[in-house]
Amino acid sequence: MKQSSIQIDLQNDDNIPDVPAVDLIQDWVSHSLISKHQQLEQTIRIVDESESRLLNKTWRGKNKPTNVLSFPAEDSEYLDYDHLGDLVICAAVVAAEAAQQNKDLYAHWAHMVVHGMLHLQGFDHMTDAEAEQMEAKEIEILATLGHTNPY
Repeated sequence: MKQSSIQIDLQNDDNIPDVPAVDLIQDWVSHSLISKHQQLEQTIRIVDESESRLLNKTWRGKNKPTNVLSFPAEDSEYLDYDHLGDLVICAAVVAAEAAQQNKDLYAHWAHMVVHGMLHLQGFDHMTDAEAEQMEAKEIEILATLGHTNPY
């Protein structure tokens, strides 16, 4: 779903290489939105494995880096724009997974952005039924972006 205005706050403080361009990420975010937003500001932070590990351990109790973490916004009703929350993506994990799974790197990046954005909009995969619904939505969105089924 194309939106009126989407601003991406792409944070790459460590200047991690091979990160997709902000306009490409903006397109992935736009296609991932379930409902229309007049003005959306979306934060996406690109991190290394140590920061990903720390965040994953702190917030999920898992002492390992992970591909994407989603942090839904709290108190966003006080903002004069829409903000669904923050995504944290570990570039090294995404690259390793793409290589291990023999996937195009940018297709896997697109999948991680879509996956994270769906989490910010209430999708989850804690049960088989939830996973089935979320995966079907991911496949549908990725197809609109020209990517094949990631599963």
